[in-house]
Amino acid sequence: QVHLVESGGGLVQAGGSLRLSCTASGRTFTNYNMGWFRQAPGKEREFVEFVAAISWRGDSTYYADSVKGRFTISRDNAKNTVYLQMNNLKPEDTAVYYCAAKDGSVFQIHIQNSYNYWGQGTQVTVSS
Repeated sequence: QVHLVESGGGLVQAGGSLRLSCTASGRTFTNYNMGWFRQAPGKEREFVEFVAAISWRGDSTYYADSVKGRFTISRDNAKNTVYLQMNNLKPEDTAVYYCAAKDGSVFQIHIQNSYNYWGQGTQVTVSS
């Protein structure tokens, strides 16, 4: 079992920045590729949108087109933590952000159903 806890969400004006953190406990962190997904207001939990992902070694990263150039995913395996640096935030980035852990390969790393464990989420609100 892997327990994931997100932090760093909040309210920010458009154009601002936030850094989300997700700290893992339980099984070996380096066994898992890590991803960030988000649930926009009014959307059902099962329709979360892929945001970004990173391989277990941190040598491969993946981004949704909507966040490329603005968001950066990274991980610190010594701290069992994955980060999502979000710059130039837009009102459409408003969502609950979830981190998730995926074992195995990076195949289908953008697909939510390929992940094994999920955090509880952290709210990000971007005002215009």
